[in-house]
Amino acid sequence: MMDLENILDSIKGGDEESKARAKNRLDNLAKPLGSLGHLEEIAIKLSGITGKINNPMEKKQLIVMSSDNGIVEEGVSCCPQKITTIQTINMIRGLTGVGVLARFAGADLKVVDIGINDDVDYPGLIKRKIRKGTWNISKGPAMTRDEAVRSIKIGIEMIDEAVKEGVQVVGTGEMGIGNTSTSSAIVMAFTDVDADVVVGKGAGLTEEAYENKKRVIKKALDINKPDKNDPIDVLTKVGGFDIGGMAGCFIGAAYHRLPILIDGLISGAAALLAYKLNPLVTDYMFATHCSAEPGYKLIMEELKLKPMLNLDMRLGEGSGCAISFNILEAANEIITKMATFEEATIVNDFLIDIRQG
Repeated sequence: MMDLENILDSIKGGDEESKARAKNRLDNLAKPLGSLGHLEEIAIKLSGITGKINNPMEKKQLIVMSSDNGIVEEGVSCCPQKITTIQTINMIRGLTGVGVLARFAGADLKVVDIGINDDVDYPGLIKRKIRKGTWNISKGPAMTRDEAVRSIKIGIEMIDEAVKEGVQVVGTGEMGIGNTSTSSAIVMAFTDVDADVVVGKGAGLTEEAYENKKRVIKKALDINKPDKNDPIDVLTKVGGFDIGGMAGCFIGAAYHRLPILIDGLISGAAALLAYKLNPLVTDYMFATHCSAEPGYKLIMEELKLKPMLNLDMRLGEGSGCAISFNILEAANEIITKMATFEEATIVNDFLIDIRQG
């Protein structure tokens, strides 16, 4: 595998000529100009990613990174840490939210143990464990710098394998009790925004526990002092193995020119981390749903991306990606199968482009 820096340096932006061809095709379809809104933007972006107008998505894959977080020692989650192991197995069994929705979407679900605090041996689990959970970030760094780089490389390797399998679109997901805290810490480190704006209640907290969560995250940032100009340092000091793994997925997708979906807050924090390593990765990202977690809006503002859906979801796991696969497929159906004005025998000299307003 190439060095991480070489991979980052090899990433190119979307193909502007292909995007222009896609826009021209869409503008000549038998409909008011721009009337399919975000679907048209998606189709154009897909063309920029692949260089093609037609982008079928018969082979979809969802990659879930499972890992534990030492910060749970501080009472930042209402859930016991053992839930990470239980739900990781239930994902493979198809019993969790993402398990059900991935099956409904016809997507392959790959579940990766990148740092579960248990010895888990279950058929179908992909074993890439760095170690049993991160250290408690309220007492010091989450991991070593080498471990941070390794977590990113694991994500890149998962995309390498997906490409070899002929996967045409990838979604990202996670499982790890305490990871809304690490995600919030990453967002705060990069944006300098206060905990009151970024931190949410995660799986559900009392007001007292919520205030404690904000205090613990602030303490973690004060103790570790992550350098926002060094994304690897931010991951090392206040991140999680799951976040590093998903960031690697975003980087790998950009390197291989593969469309990739962002889920909720944790997946979004990983996308933000990847963006800080190379801003061009956003040319390959699609935001799926507007998470109800408060930090998510900040991430979208940083990435300059617009979510497709607003369903008040905050489950995580990759659930938003599973729902959104079909939206990308719908965008491709529109650009490839809808008739042009010429094909529909309609004279279009009456059209006004309201997008100019």
